[in-house]
Amino acid sequence: MPDLYVELTKPLRDLSAWTEHFRRAEIPVLAQTAEAIEAMRENEDAVDANAIGEMVSNDPLMTLKVLSYAATHRPARVVTDTETVTATLVMMGISPFFRVFGPQPTTAQRLAAHPEALEGLKEVIQRAHRGANFALGFAVHRMDPDAPVIHEAALLHDFAEMLLWCHAPSLALRIRQAQRADPTLRSAAIQQEVLGIQLADLQQALMKAWRLPELLIRISDDHHADRASVRNVLLAVRLARHTAGGWDNAAIPDDVADIAALLNLSAGAALQLVRSIEA
Repeated sequence: MPDLYVELTKPLRDLSAWTEHFRRAEIPVLAQTAEAIEAMRENEDAVDANAIGEMVSNDPLMTLKVLSYAATHRPARVVTDTETVTATLVMMGISPFFRVFGPQPTTAQRLAAHPEALEGLKEVIQRAHRGANFALGFAVHRMDPDAPVIHEAALLHDFAEMLLWCHAPSLALRIRQAQRADPTLRSAAIQQEVLGIQLADLQQALMKAWRLPELLIRISDDHHADRASVRNVLLAVRLARHTAGGWDNAAIPDDVADIAALLNLSAGAALQLVRSIEA
């Protein structure tokens, strides 16, 4: 696919226009991911799906790129979803992976003229990793057989925000500045004001347009928080957000209480668990 990068400085017409733009646009990856792919390419015979999968899973943008490519290029004979990056790579094969994913554009290159936006993107990615770690810890405690997909869902929970930083840095900065000026401002409200859409809606639309695995879409849908797996992801992401600046946020006791209810623990035991995951 040719690189269709065009920096957006104004909101698009509607959700459909946003979805189509991001569906077709090249996704940049972290610089260390691009370097690791080239290092592995030089020694292709020595790497396997697990090694590549571990590398890809360290980068939510590359994870999204691999899953979306595989889902939209799945052979007709394959009727079941590959729900994790490693399973996708096993299905794809090592040589085809390197053929499809040549030298990658990086977020540092894309945002070279927007250092503040690059920093904003890094903060979202760091939060995504912490949320994924919390989610995996909760899922393991619950003995959920879908723990790897829950980890993946938490890692990708805010991928629409990541794409916004990459493709519309000035708009992403407007949202962040408004939220910093008024911490009580709801994310959905300021997104609607600045973008004309809400990022959660864009994310669900993109996941469906890319035909991502049904289980991943279902676990990622915040509107179904009554399901334990969805609540697992939501609470992990929420805790990661509230603890991004430290453990003194006033919302954390409520987070811990909800996590305790999910895991059938006392509040003290739940706090001990989340702090051990963080450590």
